[in-house]
Amino acid sequence: MLKDSIDRLLAEQYDFESRKRHAALSDGWSRDVWANFAEMGLLTLPFGEEHGGAVETMIIMEAFGRNLVLEPYRSTIVLCGNLLHLGASAVQRATLIPEITAGRLLMAFAHSEAQARYDLTDVATTARQDGDSWVLNGAKRHVINGDSADKLIVSARVSGDRCNRDGVALFLVDAKVAGVSRRNYGMQNSWRGADVNLTNVRVPADALIGTAGEAVPLIERVVDIAIAAICMEAVGSMEKATQITVDYLKARKQFGVAIGAFQALQHRAVDMLVAVEQARSMAMFAAMMAEEPDASERAKSISAAKVQIGKSGKFIGTQTVQLHGGIGVTEECQASHYYRHLTILETLFGDTQHHLTRLANAGGLVRAA
Repeated sequence: MLKDSIDRLLAEQYDFESRKRHAALSDGWSRDVWANFAEMGLLTLPFGEEHGGAVETMIIMEAFGRNLVLEPYRSTIVLCGNLLHLGASAVQRATLIPEITAGRLLMAFAHSEAQARYDLTDVATTARQDGDSWVLNGAKRHVINGDSADKLIVSARVSGDRCNRDGVALFLVDAKVAGVSRRNYGMQNSWRGADVNLTNVRVPADALIGTAGEAVPLIERVVDIAIAAICMEAVGSMEKATQITVDYLKARKQFGVAIGAFQALQHRAVDMLVAVEQARSMAMFAAMMAEEPDASERAKSISAAKVQIGKSGKFIGTQTVQLHGGIGVTEECQASHYYRHLTILETLFGDTQHHLTRLANAGGLVRAA
């Protein structure tokens, strides 16, 4: 029922032309569509078993991938929602979660820094205690939907050297408080992002999420959940890219016949289908393992899935563009948008090479006898 409902909504409000109109809005996405998501209950999924869970989130993300949805679901719900659900105090959850699920509060996770690349423990932003407050200083980069967020969840170091696992904390920061500045920009797949600078940003003691200095395990757990979600989003994009490519092969004529009649192109279309199904299997595996309590087993499984998703996405993206020919790289053709989206998803939270190295260092998904 959930799948049918979201598919109907997106079919009505998120065809290719509607998406272009949404992208041209000031936020880069539609607040009306976001309100519809709230009305359908899609914004409640991470917040307790009574509202749904990992499987339901994956259903939503696959549909979003098929339609290249722009709204800030990944940042507000998947990332910040899970950080609050798994790490925030009862008071923080009671204050913030109802606002999120009603669609009134937008959030973004400000964690990545210029020097860190994919290392989640590399945090140079600092937080020092000053009386009953914390004072934050530093710079965050590539904050997805950071331009439109009302509040940020900011990681900062309270002790230790820059790459220590210990000493990192999370803070709730009003995006418009004194000392916060944002440089907004569009991304290659029409998402919106921001670089966030924090200069003597003062937040109250109750802005701290969890225990000061112990945030890295929470960050790693939520990023693994987010990777599982974007794996399924990538599957949706691959599936739709394959579909529009096969449709094009049936419609495009060369030498008086549809180019889909040529056996070499049929073979390439079949290879695309195989790549989609390989990716789907690993994305489903990641969805099951996202809630694994053993952090090392979860990390290996998530990395294995991300590797397959990256390989399949690259293959399907390039085949989609190549089989469309010259039109495949134009703004007016859907093929180019799916290619760009899959490219962004491949790099998000660690590219294929990063996760392959991570998996190898951990001894592989299945240990040798």
